[in-house]
Amino acid sequence: MITVQILRGEDGRIRSFKVEGHAGYADPGQDIVCAGVSSITVGTVNSVEALTGTVMETRMKGGFLSANLPKSADESASGQVQLLLESMVVMLQGIADSYGKYIRIQELTT
Repeated sequence: MITVQILRGEDGRIRSFKVEGHAGYADPGQDIVCAGVSSITVGTVNSVEALTGTVMETRMKGGFLSANLPKSADESASGQVQLLLESMVVMLQGIADSYGKYIRIQELTT
């Protein structure tokens, strides 16, 4: 199962997210759930960086991705960053709605 953790600040804004595990929906290379989650999460990090200039602090290795907004993030781009991150959550929820047995989304507040 894939576990997605979305970490929000007290203000409700997304501060970071973490994705780990493998769906187990199908064999490696054929698993549409893993492919979808990977595309959405990595694509979101790439979009945040390319479209807002905010470089996220990331770690990625074999079924694991963590992405954190830097404390020094440009406040003028904050709205755009949040829109992209919230869009990621909506897309992941769409996958969970269809393939809930293979993905779990947790939202945590600090």
